[in-house]
Amino acid sequence: MDGDAAKPAAGLTGLARRVIEGWALAGGLVLLGIALMSTWSSVAGVVFAKPLSGDFELVEMGVAVAVFMFLPYCQITDANVTADIFTARAGVRTQALLKLLSAVIALGFGVLLTWRMYAGMLDYQQYVETTTILHIPIWYAYVPALISLALLIMACVISMRDLLHEFRRAASA
Repeated sequence: MDGDAAKPAAGLTGLARRVIEGWALAGGLVLLGIALMSTWSSVAGVVFAKPLSGDFELVEMGVAVAVFMFLPYCQITDANVTADIFTARAGVRTQALLKLLSAVIALGFGVLLTWRMYAGMLDYQQYVETTTILHIPIWYAYVPALISLALLIMACVISMRDLLHEFRRAASA
């Protein structure tokens, strides 16, 4: 799959890959914004004795959102953490099968997380829970997380298709 991820794909798969890459870059911008805001708050706290109110709430929400934004990219580029030490001596076919199995498991977790996160978002909307200082509705953070999970599901399906081809090539070799 590594070679396939490096090639620009056409059609819907290519579009999905570009959207997922752009989403991950946006996650990087979210982290950059958090870093700049935290720096400003620290400097303002030292220099002016007036840090930004609720900066830790923004950091908490922003980091959570950014982490979710990186998940689809990690899946589509095969950059998830793996325990290769256990499979290093396995054959190409076995490795391909294990990668395919991991994509199926990732898809299952993606679907499960999407379902439960959506239910959680509805609960936070219903009970209007907000952050303590800034009074930001907590469900706001769920929206980009749910978009990320939808993209993760899409990435899992693309990965499964690519890995199925890889497994078939390994089986016929």
